[in-house]
Amino acid sequence: MTNFLTNDTKAIILLCGILGKDRAAEPLTQSEYNTLARWLVREQLRPEALLSMDKLDDAAVGAGINRERLGKLLCRGVQLGFAIEEWQRSGLWVISRSDPEYPARYKAHLKDKAPALLFGAGDKSLLQGGGLAMVGSRNVDFEGEEFTRQVAETCARNRMLVVSGGARGVDQISMRTALEAGGRTIGVLAENLLKASIERHARHAIAEGQLLLISPYHPQARFTVGTAMGRNKLIYAMADYGLVVSADYKKGGTWAGAEEELKRDKPLAVFVRTHGQVPTGNRKLLDLGALEWPATMQQDDLPQKLAVLANQRPEPQATVREAETLSLFDHQPQQATEVREDEPKIKVPSSAPSAQVEPDLPVSVYAAVLPVILRHLQEPITVDDLAAQLDVTKSQLNLWLKTAVEDGAVKKHSKPVRYSAKRGK
Repeated sequence: MTNFLTNDTKAIILLCGILGKDRAAEPLTQSEYNTLARWLVREQLRPEALLSMDKLDDAAVGAGINRERLGKLLCRGVQLGFAIEEWQRSGLWVISRSDPEYPARYKAHLKDKAPALLFGAGDKSLLQGGGLAMVGSRNVDFEGEEFTRQVAETCARNRMLVVSGGARGVDQISMRTALEAGGRTIGVLAENLLKASIERHARHAIAEGQLLLISPYHPQARFTVGTAMGRNKLIYAMADYGLVVSADYKKGGTWAGAEEELKRDKPLAVFVRTHGQVPTGNRKLLDLGALEWPATMQQDDLPQKLAVLANQRPEPQATVREAETLSLFDHQPQQATEVREDEPKIKVPSSAPSAQVEPDLPVSVYAAVLPVILRHLQEPITVDDLAAQLDVTKSQLNLWLKTAVEDGAVKKHSKPVRYSAKRGK
């Protein structure tokens, strides 16, 4: 297996990864790495710049992370070499948020909560995702099992991916049924990716291009409630729609994952089984915005039926954060997999074909951020101050300001150079 690692990814693994038994320094948490990534963007640097150690002092100050800790993490080159060799020998690969193969759905849907690293076994092309995320109780009843099999078979018939978590119960039933019916599946695992990838049925499905296993955790990580809860959001974010087969009311990971998804600013369409004998949690999810799974459905119209039902949902109200704050991944179309999180120079298209733009986003990045910029230009302000307020690079901001001046929305002052919103705009 070939698994070429970019220098960016090597740097991110050193910073965030667990490498053997070495505990000389605690790897960065996702929040800490996000802070460091923002500093890199502001400085127009990529993660690989940290490998030379020349920027270590500046990075420590800019990200508010102990310099000695950063240095120890970045000096784990020998451990990294051994780890990469072991992963490759086991048929595993690893990618980072800076890699073009990284799931664009994660960046678009999860923003800063998209994991910095992703381990996997199987065809990376499946990382484009889509299809139906099927989740439910480990102790699902017979009626729930039959429902799960029926839906998974229908997905396979309609060439829809089945995305699940690989756990006992609904997860395993949905994935195995889809595979046996000739479909394709993605398993987002909370524990021991290595062990799962070498099981006999998994090896065959991976070799046939039917199965992709991924995990944000070390390939030999043990199960914890925390890892299970952390991967729930990744299951939903990988799919077009969610389906809760069985959920205990306010108990367990299935309920927590569905509740978390439904409370997002822009949640996925989450369906729930409501026919027959179902747990109380299933019906309570309807109060949070879940949709009833259709009682009847033709075998060949599942994608069309779900799309129609999902489009009938009321539009979510924008929150203050969504309206006024830009993160690393805001306004990034899902299809733009070539855009990487730490890219210092981003080409801003004036427009994009309507078929490739999310229906609830402006037709261009410039159109999306202009209202935010104008709110900060009520009084003349320098590029440096504005870039700091918006948490973007000066080079990126200058592109937007130049376009805004040409459009007549912004006025450029001289001596010193400052910008302000034109009155009436």
